[in-house]
Amino acid sequence: MQEGSGYGRFVAGKRSKWITLVVWIVVAVLLGVIWPAVGDRETNNAQDLDESKPSVQAAAVAGREFPGGQGLPALIVWHQAGGLKDRQIEQIQALTERLDQDPVEQQQTVVPLYQLPPQAIKGQLSEDGSTLVMPLFFNETADSGQLKEGIKGLERKTEDIFGSNPFTVAVDDSNGTLSARVTGPVGISIDASGLFASADVSLLIATVLLVLVLLLLIYRSPVLAIIPIIAVGFAYMVTSPILGFMADKGWITVDAQSISIMTVLLFGAGTDYCLFLISRFRQILYHEPDKRKALFQAITGSSGAIAMSGFTVVAALLVLLLAEYGAYQRFAVPFSLSIFIMFIASLTLVPALLAIFGRGSFYPFVPRTHEMEAERARKKGKPAPAPRKIRESWIGRTVITKPWTVLIVTLVLLGGLASFSSQIKFTYDLLSSFPEDVPSREGFTIIGEQFSQGELAPAKVIVDVGGKNTELKQRLEALDYVSKVGEPQQGAENANMTGYDVEFNLNPYSMEAMQHIPDLRATAEQALTDAGVDGSSSRVWIHGQTAEQYDIETAGERDARIIIPVVIGMITLLLLLYLRSIVATAYLILTVVLSYFSALGLGWLIIHYGLGADAIQGAIPLYSFVFLVALGEDYNIFMISSIWQKRKTMPLRQAIKEGVGETGSVITSAGLILAGTFAVLATLPIQVLVQFGIITAAGVLLDTFLVRPFLVPAITTLLGKWSFWPGRYVPVPEKTREEQTESV
Repeated sequence: MQEGSGYGRFVAGKRSKWITLVVWIVVAVLLGVIWPAVGDRETNNAQDLDESKPSVQAAAVAGREFPGGQGLPALIVWHQAGGLKDRQIEQIQALTERLDQDPVEQQQTVVPLYQLPPQAIKGQLSEDGSTLVMPLFFNETADSGQLKEGIKGLERKTEDIFGSNPFTVAVDDSNGTLSARVTGPVGISIDASGLFASADVSLLIATVLLVLVLLLLIYRSPVLAIIPIIAVGFAYMVTSPILGFMADKGWITVDAQSISIMTVLLFGAGTDYCLFLISRFRQILYHEPDKRKALFQAITGSSGAIAMSGFTVVAALLVLLLAEYGAYQRFAVPFSLSIFIMFIASLTLVPALLAIFGRGSFYPFVPRTHEMEAERARKKGKPAPAPRKIRESWIGRTVITKPWTVLIVTLVLLGGLASFSSQIKFTYDLLSSFPEDVPSREGFTIIGEQFSQGELAPAKVIVDVGGKNTELKQRLEALDYVSKVGEPQQGAENANMTGYDVEFNLNPYSMEAMQHIPDLRATAEQALTDAGVDGSSSRVWIHGQTAEQYDIETAGERDARIIIPVVIGMITLLLLLYLRSIVATAYLILTVVLSYFSALGLGWLIIHYGLGADAIQGAIPLYSFVFLVALGEDYNIFMISSIWQKRKTMPLRQAIKEGVGETGSVITSAGLILAGTFAVLATLPIQVLVQFGIITAAGVLLDTFLVRPFLVPAITTLLGKWSFWPGRYVPVPEKTREEQTESV
């Protein structure tokens, strides 16, 4: 066998290994000094919808025609069991006067309760007199950090007037003490940002510890456990300032959620790429006494599969740039760039580290040739050990002897799980993904109990009546999902513009409320048509959170229709170029797609029946699809490349058995680590990350323990030479195989 490629000597030679290490150190330090870290350039209030969406157009019309009270609303929920006292109402009035005269940061307007007589305010209390909702409007362009400072200013003014801070009092205080909570869009934004910010550090620590512990348990080598961590660390140190620079220039937008998942992806997928090379290096060390030759051979044997796996994931993630929905699009560059840099690190930095540590990388279980072990035993005065036996994989043997049984059993298992995916229910309600003790959710709960949930986020129906009289208010009030319709408001610039504040009698963030938006629009259009207004379809706008979420749903459905086929097509093309087989490419793609639907089904069983959730976040299926299809092909590529190489020197069935056995341990360990890192997301207090982590981890485990070791090899066995079509397959006689085995 050749000593290795020139590439191997270039990155891990006697001198070049140190050069490679120094280059990575210099690049990481230099970029960290001259460019900002990505975490310093987060934008957590980025617009998710473009200007072509109806809710965005409606927001522009509302801002122009109805500027009074416009802005991002914070609903301050005052609550006291037993009822609010006159003195407390007077203090709330004094607070609105203070806010009117001395606004807090980013405040636009406040409802001037101090100008109203006490009786008018008492009329706004809940039926039992225990609760009052005070709207406070902020600048719509303010980010969550600025909004948080504004609310802190509100708390300080409240404490000055009340003598205590009701925002820290429990809402169910047994002493009947006044409590206050901030909910509505401002409260939700602040709490979402806070949850993600607190999750970042804990997520990073938990992920590093998990990877470290799993590597120690699997390989029992402290040095080996550190090598992937070092590689991932350098990849992150290079990725972070590059993304920070791009965000600083306005080329991309990054938020806390994308950075959190990027960290998990780096450690999970990055460790996998490192293990693909490390495992090949360890296998060769049992036969090759020269560690340099062994490393060069390992680089030659694994670099193609690693590069192909990396390009597959990068390409799939870049497809997210085609998305209309901003949250999808913001994932594309951070995720793809981090994976690109990580697989470069796995093909340069990791070989250099392995060259530096040599066989010591695996201490104390150092792999040595039989001759080396015999020499060590002779020096210690011990008998020579028996030659190391290569254990035959029972999975590989089962797959080639009972392929039909394996195929049927795995298809039944995966198909059964996939059938549950049709039962999944979705939600776009971010508030429901918060823990119950988060302030914005506590405030929302109080509003739902004391008033109507619709007060949290009313919709504004805006129409251009064209000088005609309409019966729109009466028609809106007649809708069975509407609890209240405000008095008509006249436009500030166009007198024909009329606006109605519409409160739903159900959760305005729910899927049910969202599905009423088309009917709400149709009702307004019909009222205009019946009044003789021409072009009614272009004279109706619906503004508010419910309308925005409806547009998010439609944008997400559009993105799924485009992104899923493009991802499949792109991965198909890459596999065709790599394998040069239409048949193998087809069944590799189909098995991963089946695995994806099985993961959705299994995830739904866990999330719905195990955790009691009624629905999963609507964005999760597309996120999971891109990750699972791309990452799932990694394992298939690594195993199939082993089979494709071995079939050149042995019969196909033997190549399948040995390929499954040879890659089994590394793919199993890689799958456990990748699934474990995604499972870490399930420990966070944010349901959208919990659900994404569970479904993705379930998919990785299905790929690791069913698709890769059983389903794909069974299909390859049954298809035989047709697996390579239209490529040419030359059978290897049994005698040649025996000669090859003896030579090895």
